[in-house]
Amino acid sequence: MNDYQSGNTPLLGVGGSNGPINSFRSWQYILIFSVLILGSIYAAPNLFQPDPALEVRAVSSGSLGPRVIKSSLEDLLESGQISDVKKIEVTGDSVVIRMNDNESQLRAKDVVENSLNALEQNVVIALARARTTPDWLSSLGGVPMNLGLDLFGGAHFLLQVNMDDYLDGVVSSASEAMRDALIEKRIRFIPGRDWLSGKTISIPFRSEELRESAIEALTDFSEYSLEEQERSGEYYLVYGLTEDRIAELEDRAIDQNLTSLRNRVNELGVSEPQVQRLGRSRIVVDLPGIQDSARAKEILNKFANLEFRLEALPNSRRSQIESYDYEGVRREILSRNIVTGNNVQDAQQAYDPETGQPQVNIQLDNDGGRRMNAVTKDNVGRSMAILFIEQKPRVRKKNVQGNIVEEFYSVEEKRLISVATIQSALGFNFRITGLDLREAQDLALLLRAGALAAPMYIVEERTVGAQLGDENIRSGWYSVVGGFLCVLLFMVFYYKWFGLAANFALTMNLVLLVSIMSVLGATLTLPGIAGIVLTVGMAVDANVLIFSRIREELKDRSPQKAIQAGFDRALLTITDANVTTFFVAIILLSIGSGPVKGFAVTLAVGIVTSMFSSILVTRALVNLIYGNRNLQALTI
Repeated sequence: MNDYQSGNTPLLGVGGSNGPINSFRSWQYILIFSVLILGSIYAAPNLFQPDPALEVRAVSSGSLGPRVIKSSLEDLLESGQISDVKKIEVTGDSVVIRMNDNESQLRAKDVVENSLNALEQNVVIALARARTTPDWLSSLGGVPMNLGLDLFGGAHFLLQVNMDDYLDGVVSSASEAMRDALIEKRIRFIPGRDWLSGKTISIPFRSEELRESAIEALTDFSEYSLEEQERSGEYYLVYGLTEDRIAELEDRAIDQNLTSLRNRVNELGVSEPQVQRLGRSRIVVDLPGIQDSARAKEILNKFANLEFRLEALPNSRRSQIESYDYEGVRREILSRNIVTGNNVQDAQQAYDPETGQPQVNIQLDNDGGRRMNAVTKDNVGRSMAILFIEQKPRVRKKNVQGNIVEEFYSVEEKRLISVATIQSALGFNFRITGLDLREAQDLALLLRAGALAAPMYIVEERTVGAQLGDENIRSGWYSVVGGFLCVLLFMVFYYKWFGLAANFALTMNLVLLVSIMSVLGATLTLPGIAGIVLTVGMAVDANVLIFSRIREELKDRSPQKAIQAGFDRALLTITDANVTTFFVAIILLSIGSGPVKGFAVTLAVGIVTSMFSSILVTRALVNLIYGNRNLQALTI
């Protein structure tokens, strides 16, 4: 076996003509230990546990301001209605009440809701976790690692889809389309009658011949059940929703709502959220480790859309006209829309370059752009209105057989936010003004996320995992700490000074792993803790390979050259093992979901940090201990 020649520079050591072997240049030591210091700084926020808190926020600028809310909360504190409060502070447009424990947090929520009359005042009150990271760490960008629902808990929402309102809307739209089809084919029906009754459409005619003609004109509505009836000398066509059609519509509504909710959650920046269907008409949303739960509740519970309509002409049919106030003037617009928020491909909140006022830049999809262009090019000089439609959830208490129960319902509010003259044919891109900043931000978010097919309301909200999370964290960290201590003791006992160097590197590996996951905003779950345990094993395995190689090299080489050869020749084996495992972690990350993805994230980051710590950090420490020394023997 050939010895390393003094003139050669090994892969990790710096020796030969450039200096003694088993020594790094000064800049290499500085670089390695700078990485360790930075890792320690960005891992430090995880030492500061967050406080249970309530976050109180007004939904719109017209509601109570944060200063008024804070004053009301301080009055509650002075009166003793809420207790165990650490601090009440204003953060942006929210008021945060820091509590001492979870039980106090839950008690205070009910008191605050009743005191502020949250539903009537449009105030959102949400359970939250207030960070306790020192300001100097926060100023450096230090944030604690996100923990999953199985460890830290988070915001859990159960939403009820209002299928009755959705189906009523479908039937109402079909009724208008049938009316237009009959008018277009010049088939006379009995005017002045309300066609809608529940989920059926009853169209009256004066003769059987007119009814038969109407059947031929309405062949496009074959998905509805059809029944011919005769009442008091009048002939009716009765269209209704079949059970199969209702089930199909419900599935479509749930699927579209799921897509929209997932897009909204992604806008909130929550790591590894869970949005899934529960039963026939409910959706579960789990947001692990979320801090701004009031904002999440507000976005999830807000249902808004836009409709672009032409202003009514003097000869327009009264049944096709709706009236709204706009800037103190009553404006009449057509009830039929040109396009809606469903046709929006992208929406971004921006500012008008001339006035500095908030605006929303809209980009329509292909179908919406063509329809907008086709309508506006033929109506240049005519006004077009933008109708803002918002579904506001409400709850009322009812006495049912002596029991007080909560009944959820929604109130639809419509208002014109813009009426402007069409100067030229519009296309795929235009802007919306007339909104305040919060409305513009929310509208852009909701339009990007996609319109909801059916209105929803939150029927349950809670913080998840107070008991389960504590138990999981305790069990998980016991396994990490127990395995870690066993490894430390074994390495010191078996490899002496080399073992101490490996133990320091192993400790810094965990610190770097936590810091990188914190900076990346990754979410740690219980499977992620399993990934940490595996990372500890892989990191120490690399050092065992190096030290075993050094022992073998001592048989034929001097101690200094044996150390150098041991590190350099074990490198290829260590790299092969870690790179193949890294590829597996990337595959799991790309195709997995939920717990599998949590495990993959931790494993992938752990492989990178273990390569750095087990090779470079251990080598730097060994160089500091044994480098530049005339070694006659080596104990390892």
